[in-house]
Amino acid sequence: MKLSKRIQNISPSLTLSITSKAKEMKKQGKDIILFGAGEPDFDTMTHIKEAAKKAMDEGFTKYTATSGIIELKEAIVKKLYQDNHLKYTPSQILVSNGAKQALFNIIFALIDPDDEVIIPIPYWVSYVEMVKMAQGKPVSLKTNNFKINSNDLEKIITPKTKMLILNSPNNPTGVVYDEKELKNIAKVCVKHNLIVLSDEIYEKLTFGKKHISIASFNKEIFSRTIVINGVSKTYAMTGWRVGYAAGPEEVIKAATKIQDHTTSNINSIAQKAALAALLGPQDHIPKMVSEYKRRRDFMVDYLNRIDGVYANRPDATFYVFADVSNLYHKNINNSLKFCEKLLDEAYVAVIPGSAFGDDRFIRLSFATSMEHIKRGLERFAKFCERIKNS
Repeated sequence: MKLSKRIQNISPSLTLSITSKAKEMKKQGKDIILFGAGEPDFDTMTHIKEAAKKAMDEGFTKYTATSGIIELKEAIVKKLYQDNHLKYTPSQILVSNGAKQALFNIIFALIDPDDEVIIPIPYWVSYVEMVKMAQGKPVSLKTNNFKINSNDLEKIITPKTKMLILNSPNNPTGVVYDEKELKNIAKVCVKHNLIVLSDEIYEKLTFGKKHISIASFNKEIFSRTIVINGVSKTYAMTGWRVGYAAGPEEVIKAATKIQDHTTSNINSIAQKAALAALLGPQDHIPKMVSEYKRRRDFMVDYLNRIDGVYANRPDATFYVFADVSNLYHKNINNSLKFCEKLLDEAYVAVIPGSAFGDDRFIRLSFATSMEHIKRGLERFAKFCERIKNS
């Protein structure tokens, strides 16, 4: 059967393929250290799981409205107002199967063939592919110290530019944009009537640097911004698949129509669990962040002692984006080959920077135990020494 041109143009996720290979090797009995995971290693809080059990016991196992149950949308409205100073109504909220589907729905609702979408490098792996699926044109924007500035942004805007995808806190780099930087970006977007798709999924996992939503500055940027978030990272609920989009009502209605004809509502039980997450105790968050910070500091300090490796200290998330390009040579001349060799020889799984648009780097997750981090980094250091001397 002949595949569609659309799917032939889409690249597979390197993040998922590397992780899948590593897990398969683990099943074969090999001692694999996984630094590839994009999910917390903490368990979902007990009260959240109890809410899911209660929902099942009470028979809450049927279809709901496509956009989500009203109680959950009201809880999201409350959260966005309290945490981000953003005033929405429930009709401006769409609950989706993770933040990934929320992003997909919004891109498909807004992007026409040949519309240009500006995506800063490094970027999360699926942004580019989603734009391509919508037949839009991804336009890469280089960054300085992993951030864009308003002058560089303005230079690449053309009459076809329709959207900027902004991810702060950023995956894979962990950078967080400050208020001044965001205000300058917002001014350019308002001036050129650009839509801002603001992915804020890591907002709570910051290390002393405050997250600010770009939509919070004034009515002009608020009306042009769609905020994407979810419960997966903050509440260790990746497998529950609950994300959401908040934005202008006409955009949310359009995105809901797409979800009507793809998945309909998300899992009804997961919606009750997400409601408990948003309305329940939040005291686990600082404890989780404190542990991530401890792991981050250990990993960054260790990596920067390895000859040929440089790692920036992330302000947020649970990732380190490390430059290993000084170790490239004839047989290992890009990040994918580096990662494949590392997995095959040292049994350590990391994600190649090419998946994020920058082939000099690799991404390591510290969402794993300190014991695994220490063992994995010891192997990583020996591997780097071997290839540097080969």
